Amino acid sequence: MHAVIDSFLLIYAGLFAIVNPVASAPLFLVLTQNSTRDERHVLARKVAVNGFLLLLGSLFVGSHVLEFFGITLPAVRVAGGLVVMAFAWKLLNDEMLEQRTGSHTGSSPVVDAFYPLTMPLTVGPGSISVAITLGSQRPKVPGGAEQLALLGGGAVLGLLAMGLTIYLCYRFAERIVAVLGISGTNVLMRLSAFILLCIGVQIAWNGVSSFIAAL
Repeated sequence: MHAVIDSFLLIYAGLFAIVNPVASAPLFLVLTQNSTRDERHVLARKVAVNGFLLLLGSLFVGSHVLEFFGITLPAVRVAGGLVVMAFAWKLLNDEMLEQRTGSHTGSSPVVDAFYPLTMPLTVGPGSISVAITLGSQRPKVPGGAEQLALLGGGAVLGLLAMGLTIYLCYRFAERIVAVLGISGTNVLMRLSAFILLCIGVQIAWNGVSSFIAAL
């Protein structure tokens, strides 16, 4: 039982720091401002499910997929960092942001649940790299298949808890507007976009540093 709890905490704590749905909630809120409340709740649920499936695949088969195509983790970090940087830069320089933030037209959603809400906003290259790394370092369990299954169950529970956290943060993100107001939300969104840009630069630099160190 202790091994299952350790596996759960390792997955959840290791991913929460980089997924950080609390910090992503303002961006999710602004990107879905043209959606009704019910549509936004549906998007929050879809993002949580998509994020869970992405992390699940990265954890259990990610390392095998990379090995099959001959792709290294540094390459994933560089490419993923560039994607995050491009998305954050576009968001940071969006001249229509204030108009979208202040509008509540109740029209159809203007963004897709997978891109950019799930990837790269919620589950980006950083969290995928962490999940792949955790999955590739699965210990050799002396207890046999049963013990290994228990550890896998603990990991899945950790991912489910991560998905639930994403859903709750996005599901109630609209309350931020009531607290901060339109201007405050715009400021927080711009700041979050800049932080996301910095994260993208850091992810790409980590990959470049790994390439340099290998020379």
